[in-house]
Amino acid sequence: MTIGSLFDKKDGRKNKQILEENAPLLPTKQEGDEGFSEFNGASFAGAVFNLSTTIVGAGIMSLPATMKVLGLVPGILMIIFTAFLTNSSIEMLIRFSRAGKAVSYGGLMGDAFGRIGKMLLQICVVVNNVGVMIVYMIIIGDVISGTSSSDDHHSGILEGWFGEHWWNGRFFVLLVTTLLVFSPLACFKRVDSLRYTSALSVALAVVFVIVTAGIAIVKLLSGSISMPRLFPVIPDLASVWKLFTVVPVLVTAYICHYNVHTIDNELEDNSKMKPIVQTSLLLCSSVYIATSFFGFLLFGESTLHDVLANFDSDLGIPYSSVLNDLVRVSYALHLMLVFPIIFHALRLNLDSLLFPVARPLSSDNRRFAGITVTVLVLVFLAANFIPSIWDAFQFTGATAAVCIGFIFPAAITLRDPNSIATRWDKILSVFMIALAVLSNSVAIYSDAVSLFDKTKSSSSAALVLS
Repeated sequence: MTIGSLFDKKDGRKNKQILEENAPLLPTKQEGDEGFSEFNGASFAGAVFNLSTTIVGAGIMSLPATMKVLGLVPGILMIIFTAFLTNSSIEMLIRFSRAGKAVSYGGLMGDAFGRIGKMLLQICVVVNNVGVMIVYMIIIGDVISGTSSSDDHHSGILEGWFGEHWWNGRFFVLLVTTLLVFSPLACFKRVDSLRYTSALSVALAVVFVIVTAGIAIVKLLSGSISMPRLFPVIPDLASVWKLFTVVPVLVTAYICHYNVHTIDNELEDNSKMKPIVQTSLLLCSSVYIATSFFGFLLFGESTLHDVLANFDSDLGIPYSSVLNDLVRVSYALHLMLVFPIIFHALRLNLDSLLFPVARPLSSDNRRFAGITVTVLVLVFLAANFIPSIWDAFQFTGATAAVCIGFIFPAAITLRDPNSIATRWDKILSVFMIALAVLSNSVAIYSDAVSLFDKTKSSSSAALVLS
């Protein structure tokens, strides 16, 4: 849900009122709640913090793997290029929302394309957030119980501490995490109840970045590692197609569009929204580049799709095991605490999609519990059957995320419901749609071919053994 803004004709200041909408990260009061005090407006720093928190998530874990595919130079350039495209797409959303006085992404889509457009956005938010939560669970499972998604087994924290037992297996670890962590936090009806866990999650993410960079710098200065590969290796045509598989991962890493209107509505002076977006993207791009560079520098060609899984061996520096555990525990806890915020947005959009004319979700405990339990169970099962976060990112990034981040904002611009689009806006929109469709189609094709080859190789090996 979101805070609506009604513009006074004299001074343009915003009067706040509660609406049932799709923007997730905003504390609200429902009918029957007492003691409501009017929100006086968020600060510039607070808005930057909230938007940056929305951007930086599990996508950071797969960015070092994109360096392995692209090489360091093209990889860093792609991170910067995606940030510029993201800034352009958000700028379109803000400008067209101002013109049509839309207070949510769904409202803007509804203005441009009617009820169908709004439903398409809700479906994409649901698909994207389900994919993100599956990724979170996969990473938590990789870190705590280990992973064998690559050729080698990488032990988790519990396995390293206590050895291999039934109680530290992936299924049981995720089951306990779901019951003891996710379920209680998912039961909160207002995001405001999660403000302290959200603050802690940001601090834990910063710990991960700082420790990873410190380890890489120490090893580089000692001469124990060399500079990573700068450009991709392209021995055949299949290698060219493989380069496109990083596009969905990069797109997913910058998706924050469904929360832009919420943050904008919180501001007392919404003219600051543009610099807030630019500052957040600069901050997040710096974090992404640092993590990609230092992660690839540390592990080189051994970098896994989930770089956290690499932190299970001797790093060749003092207190290696302690630092390994610190990196993995800090980010696993970070994801556990961010999970309920993503879940909150998913639940609101899913409820609005399935029950568009029902009473508010917060006032219907049976519906609230039913959606909560069903989604948690489905995400838990999916996390146990999807082998790696790369596969999950490919699915969500090549479908829902690219629609939320690029195709829908560009489509709104081309539709131009308020006749404010410039010629450059339309050229850029056509470019964004063409680039998104082409790159993601190639990525899906490449993934399908790769999956087919793996299946064929496994079948051949089974025939030989039999």
